[in-house]
Amino acid sequence: MYKSLEECLLDLEKNHQLVRVKEEVDPYLEMAAIQLRMYEAKGPALLFENVKGTQFRCAANIFGTLERSKFLFRDTLKKVQNIIALRENPINAIKSPLKNIGSGLAAINALPLKTSAGKGRFREIKISDLPQIHHWQMDGGAYITLPQVYTENIDKPGIMHSNLGMYRIQLSGNEFVADKEIGLHYQIHRGIGVHQSLTNKYNKPLKVSIFVGGPPAHTLSAVMPLPEGLSEILFAGLLGGRRFRYFYEDGFCISADADFVITGEIYPEEVKPEGPFGDHYGYYSLKHDFPLMRVHKVYAKEHAIWPYTVVGRPPQEDTSFGQLIHEITGDAIGQEVPGLKEVHAVDAAGVHPLLLAIGEERYTPFYGNKEPLELLTIANRTLGTGQLSLAKYLFLTADKKNILSTHHVEDYLQFIFERIDLARDLHFFTETTIDTLDYTGTKLNHGSKVAFVVHADKRRALCKEVPVCLKEMNNEFYNPQLVMPGIIALQANQFSNYDTAEKEMGRLNDALKDKKELGSTGLIVICDDSPFTAKHTANFVWVTFTRSNPSHDIYGINSFIKFKHFGCDGPLVIDARKKPHHAPELVIDEQTAKNINRLWQKGGSLYGIQ
Repeated sequence: MYKSLEECLLDLEKNHQLVRVKEEVDPYLEMAAIQLRMYEAKGPALLFENVKGTQFRCAANIFGTLERSKFLFRDTLKKVQNIIALRENPINAIKSPLKNIGSGLAAINALPLKTSAGKGRFREIKISDLPQIHHWQMDGGAYITLPQVYTENIDKPGIMHSNLGMYRIQLSGNEFVADKEIGLHYQIHRGIGVHQSLTNKYNKPLKVSIFVGGPPAHTLSAVMPLPEGLSEILFAGLLGGRRFRYFYEDGFCISADADFVITGEIYPEEVKPEGPFGDHYGYYSLKHDFPLMRVHKVYAKEHAIWPYTVVGRPPQEDTSFGQLIHEITGDAIGQEVPGLKEVHAVDAAGVHPLLLAIGEERYTPFYGNKEPLELLTIANRTLGTGQLSLAKYLFLTADKKNILSTHHVEDYLQFIFERIDLARDLHFFTETTIDTLDYTGTKLNHGSKVAFVVHADKRRALCKEVPVCLKEMNNEFYNPQLVMPGIIALQANQFSNYDTAEKEMGRLNDALKDKKELGSTGLIVICDDSPFTAKHTANFVWVTFTRSNPSHDIYGINSFIKFKHFGCDGPLVIDARKKPHHAPELVIDEQTAKNINRLWQKGGSLYGIQ
């Protein structure tokens, strides 16, 4: 039950889960590189006591492991799990009222608390006084990466109808007027986007408060995919074991427990270029127009600490967020999409591009042969639900024997490709919206989706070696590598354009269309570097699903279109080469990596942490 971020960090230090960095560190690239290295080492949280260019201390890697994340909420986690379960299945409260009375009391005690006690703790500062952490070389400026962005519904004002979300904030760079303007990156379907649309109708600016720091429960609440009607502010109180304390200043809500608060307004139709920014796909999201926030006031507490994380190719610290969210919400997804028993947004593929799912198929007894019927309904519902709608590739199957887990990616994909009917089980959604951060489409927010909906008995034994016919390919396709049974990575020349690619895939088809030995192969991935792609499952899913647009990049051996339906007789082929319109991938600056070695040398603050 932490009252502040500092209290949390002192607790971690007491339990040998935090290290203080006493050397001066540079917020330009160095602090990001240090956090990335510490996360990879599964190391402790970090408290930077001497940050160049600012008087404030900074903290990182607080949620660096699932174990540490659970430790932070060790006194409340079970209660929160029970409350989420009750919300999804309230009949349990009626069946076991005595057992669940504690959950009800916890929910009542988590109601937000309006207070005047926190007003005297803040002093006014400027945006330029904040730590200006620049994470990747091509980033457009300094960013806040762990903000809690607070807005209210103009038609239902007040904290209980508010939204608390985590959207990246650009503090400097581009065309922003220093200390006067900052940029917010969010999609219109997010909670803040809904509030902005409602406010725009009245031609009024949307008041925004950005909280940074405070108890860790506040940070996690900003990223929680909560059930409809459950407030993030209420959830923060539940998870933190302490009511969310707040007051109003100049008409803006202020979190009394935050370390920093930025207040300002977003006016209708006011945008400025935001980005680039190194994102969780492992690439840069590029510069685009996003809402502009005019800064009203900036506040800092005495001894305030600035928390940050680094976003990049997963796994990163936000992976622990996802794992903890799964621990808390459990099987709540079944209430959102009836018949969907389990779903996994694969972190190694950048989360949104790839969903693995298990559903129910109850129609089979009435229709004889196994085929996906109910599963097709579930697939459509899944791709239209909340954040699941950002998925680009959905794999869905039934598993009556309960032998399958979506979290065992290799076993799951083998199950799929042993059973998939490539002439029947592919269902495309073309000319549709995709995630703003995904640049595989030919323009922003525009691309395609595909659902692999599989329900059948095992139809093939998957190859455990590269088929001879692929080893004998010409210079155009070469260096085949076995990724996992039934899946082959095949290297090709650099991608030029889609017209050329279609001809290349035509020649690949001509070379392989009569090769019966490919009957044991389910998928061929065309890539720029087959040894890298096949090195481990994480590389395979990252390359395959972040570098392909289903409608443009899926082919098949002996493919056909019948009554508008695409299928193939031989293996599926996905062209996962880098395309000219793709965003550049994230690469750590070599000189920065050398510079931070000083912290790990004998006498350095991080000496001995590998």
